[in-house]
Amino acid sequence: MLASILASGLAVGAIYALIGITYNTMFSTSRVMSFTAGQLGMLGGVLGSLFTLRLGLPWPLGLLATLACGALVGVVTEFVAVRPVLKSLDQHLYVLSTLALALMIQQVTAITWSTEPQPFPRLLGGFGETVLDEKFWLPVAACLLVVVGLELLYRRTLLGHAFLAVAEDNFAARALGLPERRLRVMSYGLAGAIGALAGYAGGELLLAFFANGPHLNFYGFIPVALGGLGNNRGALIGGLVLGLFQQAANFVVGGIFASVAVFTLFIVVLLAAPQGLLGSAQARRV
Repeated sequence: MLASILASGLAVGAIYALIGITYNTMFSTSRVMSFTAGQLGMLGGVLGSLFTLRLGLPWPLGLLATLACGALVGVVTEFVAVRPVLKSLDQHLYVLSTLALALMIQQVTAITWSTEPQPFPRLLGGFGETVLDEKFWLPVAACLLVVVGLELLYRRTLLGHAFLAVAEDNFAARALGLPERRLRVMSYGLAGAIGALAGYAGGELLLAFFANGPHLNFYGFIPVALGGLGNNRGALIGGLVLGLFQQAANFVVGGIFASVAVFTLFIVVLLAAPQGLLGSAQARRV
C-alpha cells in the first residue's frame, strides 16, 4: 500500500508540477497568470488519445502532433487573451480574458470530442499493473526532462538568456533591442507544448476527459504558490509534495475530506510563507 501511495503520488504530483511550470512559463514574459494552463493539460490527453488511439499513429508521431497542437493553442492564447489586455494589467482583465478562453476550449472539446472519459492508449507496455507501470513513471520522467531542459535552455543558450531578460525587466530588455513581443509569443508556444506534454504523459491516469481542465487549473496552481511564482524547481518540489500529500490523504480520510486536507495545507503554507517555500526568482543581470 505504501508503494502504491508513493508511486501514484509522485505521478500525480509530476503532472501538477508540469502544469505549474506551464503557469510559470506564461507568466515569465507577460506577467499574466493564464487560466488556460489546465486546459492545455486536458488537451494533451484528448489529442493524445485522438492521434494515437483513434487515428492509429505511432506514439512518437502522436506525441509530436500533440505537442505541436499544444504550442499552437499557447500562441493563440497570447494573441487572443493576453496581448489585448497587457496595457491593463493593473485592472486584472487577464483573469476574465484567459478564463473565457479556457471555458471556450473546454466547451468546444466537449462538443467535438465527448462528454464521457475516453481511454488513453498504453504507450510502451511492460511491468503490468504494478508500481513500475508506465502510467506511474512516465509523468515523473516527463517532468524531470522538462525541468532539466528548461534549465539548460535558460542557462546555456542565447535564446534562454533573452527569455530571462524579458522575464526580469521587459522594459529594459526592449530598450536593449530584444524582440519582446516575439519572445513572449515563443514562450507561450513553449508553455503550450509543456502543458500538452503533462496531459499526454498523464493520460493513462487522467484519461482523455474534457473536464480535466478545471481540476488541473487549480491543482497546478498550488505548486506555483508553494514553490514560489516563477521558480520551476520550486514548482517541481511543490507538485511532488502535493501529489504525495493528496494520495496519502485519499488513503487516510478519502473522498471530499482529502480535498479539505489539501486546501488546509495550501492555506497554512501561504499564511506562513506568502512568497512560497522557495521564494520568487531573484532579479539579476543576464
